[in-house]
Amino acid sequence: MVQLAKLLPLVRGASVEDDGQSKVLDAALLAFLDFGIKRTSMVEVARRGGLSLATLYRRFAGKSDLIQAVGLRQARQFIEQVDRAVQQQIDSDAGAEEQIVELFVAFLDGLRGNRLLDRLLTTEPEIVLPHLTVQGAPVIELGRDYLAEFIVRLQREGKLPQYDPLPLAEMVARTSLSMALTPQTVIPLDDDAATRRFARDHVVPGFRIP
Repeated sequence: MVQLAKLLPLVRGASVEDDGQSKVLDAALLAFLDFGIKRTSMVEVARRGGLSLATLYRRFAGKSDLIQAVGLRQARQFIEQVDRAVQQQIDSDAGAEEQIVELFVAFLDGLRGNRLLDRLLTTEPEIVLPHLTVQGAPVIELGRDYLAEFIVRLQREGKLPQYDPLPLAEMVARTSLSMALTPQTVIPLDDDAATRRFARDHVVPGFRIP
């Protein structure tokens, strides 16, 4: 079985938040959505979270730690959202083609529907774009290893032949990220039906369904 990298297990294994932690991260996310990351202060997060600045600093040593915690939770919620979306559309006995199509749609919808990502791309592209392009290896890694995990499961179930899943998973992850960052395209992705047709015609063949 493929050895998955460290980021995906970290996201999946993130500890369950206590009420205080959840409240702080909710407050930080709302502040980021309202003001952007650059203009959000620890004072503002503490005020929105209903706690003292000293208490906030006891939980997070600095703003960078808070940003990292929010990002980790966003990644975990993204994966959970993709999992739920696929499960709602198909059952575990579905064929490989159907599962691949629904996963691609859910993956792309999750990226395009992320409020924080949309906000930062609109108002602070100079902050977020480097982390999604030239410094985007962790983002690609997370998507790649999630998709590799998906491929390995289908291989284990006998629905896909045995091959190294990482190159294919990385290609699909990179394609999805590119479509989310640059939605202007001749590819008809205006609705889920069009996205499914695109996936069946151009994504599914790469998975080598027997």
